[in-house]
Amino acid sequence: VFHLFLHSRKKMRLLLFLTMCECAINSVNTHHVSKPNVVLLMADDLGIGDLGCYGNRTLRTPNIDRLAEEGVTLTQHIAASPLCTPSRAAFLTGRYPIRSGMAAFSRVGVFLFSASSGGLPSEEITFSELLKQRGYTTALIGKWHLGMNCESSNDFCHHPLSHGFDYFYGLTVTNFRDCKPGQGSVFLKGVQKSLVVPIQIAGIALVSLAIVQYIGLLKVPFQALGYFMLITAISLAVLIFFFYHFRHLNCFLMRDHQIIQQPLSYENLTQRLTKEAMQFIGRNTNAPFLLVLSYLHVHTALYASKNFSGKSKHGLYGDAVEEMDWSVGQVLDVLEKYNLSDNTLVYFTSDQGAHVEEISSSGEVHGGYNGIYKGGKSMNWEGGIRVPGLLRWPGVIQAGAYMDEPTSNMDIFPTIVKLAEAQLPSDRIIDGHDLMPLLQGKVTRSKHEFLFHYCNAYLNAVRWHPRNSESVWKVFFFTPNFSPEDSNGCYDSHVCFCHGGFITRHDPPLLFDLSRDPEEKVPLTPETESRFYEILRVIHVAVDNHTRSLHAVPDQLSWDNLFWKPWLQLCCSSLFQSCYCDYDSEGILPEVHSG
Repeated sequence: VFHLFLHSRKKMRLLLFLTMCECAINSVNTHHVSKPNVVLLMADDLGIGDLGCYGNRTLRTPNIDRLAEEGVTLTQHIAASPLCTPSRAAFLTGRYPIRSGMAAFSRVGVFLFSASSGGLPSEEITFSELLKQRGYTTALIGKWHLGMNCESSNDFCHHPLSHGFDYFYGLTVTNFRDCKPGQGSVFLKGVQKSLVVPIQIAGIALVSLAIVQYIGLLKVPFQALGYFMLITAISLAVLIFFFYHFRHLNCFLMRDHQIIQQPLSYENLTQRLTKEAMQFIGRNTNAPFLLVLSYLHVHTALYASKNFSGKSKHGLYGDAVEEMDWSVGQVLDVLEKYNLSDNTLVYFTSDQGAHVEEISSSGEVHGGYNGIYKGGKSMNWEGGIRVPGLLRWPGVIQAGAYMDEPTSNMDIFPTIVKLAEAQLPSDRIIDGHDLMPLLQGKVTRSKHEFLFHYCNAYLNAVRWHPRNSESVWKVFFFTPNFSPEDSNGCYDSHVCFCHGGFITRHDPPLLFDLSRDPEEKVPLTPETESRFYEILRVIHVAVDNHTRSLHAVPDQLSWDNLFWKPWLQLCCSSLFQSCYCDYDSEGILPEVHSG
């Protein structure tokens, strides 16, 4: 059903879309197509198959589906990365994350701690900065996940307020299982594996030194032995302290630069985020505004309020999706209340595909559904990068239309910058393209002839949509090794990784035609595709050109930038008081203490 829903009657839909767009363009001639309000709604780890407007028949998403009915549905909308941090960096800057240093060369591809020193560099230009310069009031509500501090606990160099947002209410890192008691840990298994070898080495070293000391083969100064044991003990103590207090140190809610709830409470959290978004709109009815509402749903730890808990047909995951849909409806209703709908561009998407390996300790599926598409989060199979893309602007974008051309979440940057009558930066490459000509039917083809799919900092795959063809070719230079082998993900490691023994390299690369095989089931060969080597040649030329456009930049996700740095730790009370406060409920202005 999902396959037929998205891929049947493609030519009929295109003709219908063009006909409707011609009518829309005629009606838009008198409409002021500039400086609209902009509302950008981003889900976290939502699968393209989780929404009714993309074919789901069991989850109830009437408000998100309303955006599709009243706007354009993009059926080949691609996230610039299959992981949170790099995808969001690309979304804000319109550039591949490799250009900003927001793509990791190490195994870990996202920020894990609030007191890391990496983040979106100040040299990067975000759409919020450019819109703010054009008189927009700007707000980010919800998840950030692009860093906070650089050298001190109050420099806020990577904070949303340093990247063009006037107002921030949300989390600077992300929603972890570790943030919600009883939901398990994303770190425990990895930490245990990582500590086994060092502890074994330290133990063997100590025993060996004691033996050689005892039998007189080697005289080991007791002072050196004491220092060694002290350093080992301190390291273990710091590690134990950090992970024991992980929730307090990393899961907190901020308003602007102030911590207002530490640790984060999940009680009515979506309602609080929604209320903040509605109040922001209400405060800015007479001047253009940019609102980015970045949901914590449906990243684990999953949660839902009493009004939604147990109400869906898909357990806690379905409850969370339906609660998020309610929130979208509240935002659309408040736009209607203030007569802002006709002058507001609304966009809904997810930062990447569903996390298929998410299964609770009790065996409940906590990950979403990517429809017919293979793989999920952390992978460049279509399930990891093909995401919902819905845009609504009554009277400007025709209602109920479908667009099958390749588009990217990087396209939002140039689209809204041009609508705000701001200038695109001329000193850097912008990889996104303005979507308005496509959405209004002025052109029928996407400007994205090529899209480059990175797994962290490693070029994993390339998509090619030739100008004179309906084909969408996709090549893979390597693919993740699924575990178990016959599964659809990397269940043994929770996510797939990008190098070494975690991948299989392909020479020649795997080749698919997504227009005929969107499920990426059967790789083409020289025997089944006569243009096999010519297609590879064109793509290799494109890769060479793309690679030459890259310049060395500081690695924001290096181990040094990822590690927890105690001197960067924010604490609303003090470390000795377990960093506890709840000013969000009390309405008291907090005082911030550094660790």
